[in-house]
Amino acid sequence: PPIAQWHSWLRHLRADAPSIHEQQSDLQRQAQLKQLARLADERWASKPSFLDAPSQTSQPGPATIPRDKAGYVGQTESDEKEGVRNAVGGLGEVGDIEATRPEKKREKINPWKQQRGNPGESWQPEAWTPGPVKR
Repeated sequence: PPIAQWHSWLRHLRADAPSIHEQQSDLQRQAQLKQLARLADERWASKPSFLDAPSQTSQPGPATIPRDKAGYVGQTESDEKEGVRNAVGGLGEVGDIEATRPEKKREKINPWKQQRGNPGESWQPEAWTPGPVKR
């Protein structure tokens, strides 16, 4: 029922009461709107959803797996040159990993460890010394 027109007339938002013809055209508009909404819902339901499980043939496999094994090149450096290169020496020198490590472990510093007290807690004001008098 066209209640909105009557409410607007009763609240004095309209000058005249709704006519019979206006009420009938509003009922026709509502029926047409419902039919168009039903057709739109049917069209929406007929389309495949992206949320459905994808079929196996629609998507290729991951790109990280090489399909052609001939193009894959393994490690070319020999095992006897493994280790850490010496930054001071030339490019050809290779150092032993164990020789470059420090002997004792460094203590790890925790950046989230809370410090005791406030940052300015130990600050003390200096004694006041008056400056020279300007005349």
